[in-house]
Parts: sequence; C-alpha cells; structure tokens
Amino acid sequence: MSIFERYLTLWVFLCIIVGVVLGQFFFAPFHWLGGLEIAKVNLPVGLLIWVMIIPMLLRIDFGSLHEVRKHWRGISITLFINWAVKPFSMALLGWLFIRHLFAPYLPADQLDSYIAGLILLAAAPCTAMVFVWSRLVDGEPLFTLSQVALNDAIMVFAFAPLVALLLGLSAIVVPWGTLLVSVVLYIVIPVAIAQLWRKMLLNKGQQVFDATLAKIGPWSIFALLLTLVLLFAFQGKSIVEHPLIIAMLAAPITIQVYFNSSLAYWLNRCFGEAHCVAGPSALIGASNFFELAVAAAISLFGFESGAALATVVGVLIEVPVMLSVVYIVNRSQGWYGRGAHTPK
Repeated sequence: MSIFERYLTLWVFLCIIVGVVLGQFFFAPFHWLGGLEIAKVNLPVGLLIWVMIIPMLLRIDFGSLHEVRKHWRGISITLFINWAVKPFSMALLGWLFIRHLFAPYLPADQLDSYIAGLILLAAAPCTAMVFVWSRLVDGEPLFTLSQVALNDAIMVFAFAPLVALLLGLSAIVVPWGTLLVSVVLYIVIPVAIAQLWRKMLLNKGQQVFDATLAKIGPWSIFALLLTLVLLFAFQGKSIVEHPLIIAMLAAPITIQVYFNSSLAYWLNRCFGEAHCVAGPSALIGASNFFELAVAAAISLFGFESGAALATVVGVLIEVPVMLSVVYIVNRSQGWYGRGAHTPK
C-alpha cells in the first residue's frame, strides 16, 4: 500500500478543509468551473474522473472471468451481496436515517438528494481499492481478480437500471438521459480505453506494463484529491452552516459496510469457502466504487447537491472503516476455521 493509500483518510480530511476555505474566499472562480458542463456533465470533473478510473481499470483482466468456476461459492455470495443486498439495504437505511431519524436536523430540500447519493454509492461495487484490501487479508489473488472483472462487466449493464429502480422506489425523479450518459462516460468508455491500453502495453512485455502501472498509479489519488477540493469548495457553505451533516450521512454508510461485510463473511463460512476467499469476498461485498458514485452524483444532481456531498462522505469514511473490517477478518481467522463447513 502506497503512502497515499495508507493515509488516504488524512488527505481527504485536508482536502475538505482546503476546499471549504477556498469555496468561502474564492467562490466566483469555482462557480465558473462548475458552469463548464455539457449535458449536465461537468467537464473538469469528468476529466479528473477519467484520470482516477483508467489507471485502476488498467489492472483488470477480463480474461480472468474463466476463474469463476474455481470459486463459484465465493463469487455467488459476493454477487448476491453486491447486487441483491447492498443497494437495497442502503436504500432502506437512507429512508430510515435521512427521511426519519435525522430529517429534523437536515435541510428539507436536500433529503431526496442525500438518499440518492447514498443509493449511488451502494450501487457501484468497488473496483480498485479491493486489490489493496485483498492483499491485507492474504486473499486469493485469482478470486479477487475474477470477482472484480465480473462485477465490472455486470456494472456496465446493471448500474443504470438498478439506480433508476431504487430512485423510483424512493420517489425521486429519475433523469434517465443523464444517468445513461454517466454510465457511458464513467464505465463504458474508461473500460474500453483501459482494455485497449492494457493490450498495447502487454504487447510490449510484462515489464513495460508493470512499469507503466507503477508510474501512473499515483494519478488516481491525485485526481481524487483534486476532485474533492472542487466538491468541497461548492459544498463549503452547506458544511459550515450544517457541521453535523457529514456525521449524519456517515451513520448509514458505516452501518451498511459492517452489515454487508459480516453477512458475506458468515455466508462464506456456512458454505465452506476457504478463508483466503471469504476475506476478499467480505471486503468486496462491503466497499464501494466511490469514484463512479461521485461522478454520477455530480452529473445527475450537480456540484452543490446533497447527493454529491453524500458520495464524498463515503470517500471520507471508507478507508478507516474498511481497515477495521480488514482487522476483524484477520483476527477472526481461527474462529472462521473452527466453524467452517466442508463443502460436499
């Protein structure tokens, strides 16, 4: 794990401070940047999102999908959590916390937007950071790679319909055009670019490919941090006026991470998967593709929306919460082995 990945929470916290301060004292330039958009997609942020996503997608080998049959139990459990549990549980938690428990303390005109942001966050399974989490729990590399590749393939087709369904159930108007544009811009095109680039690099040799990955790896973090500065520059006024909003948005996100990781871990144990599969399965089932969620929230609802803020809060708390899940998975390995069922 690089120094930027290890201390990502610190960098995010600093970006929040810098963004809020810049937004307060230099509102006009940031407002101008926010107006640079086509089809409701902000151009500066769109470019930064590509810089974030493409180096991560470059690591994905879709040819590894044939490995699914070797770990079908773990793959099935993770897919069940990612696509049948996590988005719906987050919609329920958002309804409970945002619409009811915290509603008196939140801006009334942003309640729908906050819930939409939470749904966007949960509907996109994590892609890049999963490799970090898996390495920290000694996860099976081929399982992790095949799971991420399969999730990415499904996401191309399922993300937009799933988000539209949940937004509809939450009584939020679905801007279908913008949603589909977001899928094309932030999934289809980056995946295509990354796979073409990957093929070109591998044709030059594994050494060239590895050297390129090492060189462009920091781009993702730098682009993410710069995007957060822009986001919080636009969200600064809301944050200053409502300092408890971040804590209230963090509550359902934190609960869903622990709930989904625990469920995936327990199901793998019940079905007899090895710990080296159960660990990454639990982590993949709980973490989010927050880069896509942030991009989609901005495209759908705008820079200054509650949806954008909710997805940014997901970035803020994901690293420390996921590291705690890593700690639990590692510490519970003995318990896992004693109770795991032997598959027939």
